[in-house]
Amino acid sequence: MNFAYGEPAPVSPGIVRVVANNPSPLTFKGTNTYLVGMTELAIIDPGPLDDTHLAAILKAAAGRPIRQILVTHAHRDHVDGAAALQAATGAPIMGLGRDLIAAEGPSVNPQGAEFIDYVFTPDVKLAHGDMINEKEWRIEAIHTPGHAPDHLCFALHGRGIIFSGDHVMAWNTTLVAPPEGSMSDYVKSLQRLLERPESLYLPAHGGKLDEPQRVVKAYLLHRRWREESILEAIREGAGTIESIVPVVYPTIDQKLTRAAALSVQAHVEHLIARGLVTCDGSPTWDRHLSPA
Repeated sequence: MNFAYGEPAPVSPGIVRVVANNPSPLTFKGTNTYLVGMTELAIIDPGPLDDTHLAAILKAAAGRPIRQILVTHAHRDHVDGAAALQAATGAPIMGLGRDLIAAEGPSVNPQGAEFIDYVFTPDVKLAHGDMINEKEWRIEAIHTPGHAPDHLCFALHGRGIIFSGDHVMAWNTTLVAPPEGSMSDYVKSLQRLLERPESLYLPAHGGKLDEPQRVVKAYLLHRRWREESILEAIREGAGTIESIVPVVYPTIDQKLTRAAALSVQAHVEHLIARGLVTCDGSPTWDRHLSPA
């Protein structure tokens, strides 16, 4: 991924990427903000609340009117900059929103105390299949829950391009962390993308994906393999999520242990739903698990 923070980089005709300076073990180099259009613009994922990043977006816009601010999901590294960008441009904020999703946070999460805007309410609420029509573009909202219940991908019609947010990324597999994340929803959403024809994905973190269908299939295979390894660990006596983590992630960086435990929890919930594992109550990290 070749880039410089704050510098607009063309990634496809009429599409420019600006990378926010918020790198981390879970955001890679930072959040990608996309400017779509030639004489008028849609902004996809305005990124974190950061005056420097806002200035870089406005500089890249170069005076062209911004018609929409599209948000893939309400994690703060994607949505916190939306209000400031709206104040500077007057553009409506569009996304699925969280009013139908429980406004509560996990007791343990991988990104710090507050990484979700639990009350995010866009000016225009989008549902699966909704179209955003302008002279220069037609953008379709695709509901892809899994990483987040409100996650949307955006398909740019006539171009074979999907802005894949955190659902499919080039640098790593997507974190699915309960209760925000659902492995069952995530697998179904990946399968939904396999039914589509687009040949280029532009993710919210990392570089572009030129063979996205191959990557989606690899993601599904990876999840299947991970679930099989977790099930095997349970069969061999690893009876809690805490004890499974070092078995399936033997070389993990200690800074990512919490994220790994949440990923294992998501897989365990999926195994329970499929009748392959039993648990006496909700599968918390120390609760005993058994093969069905």
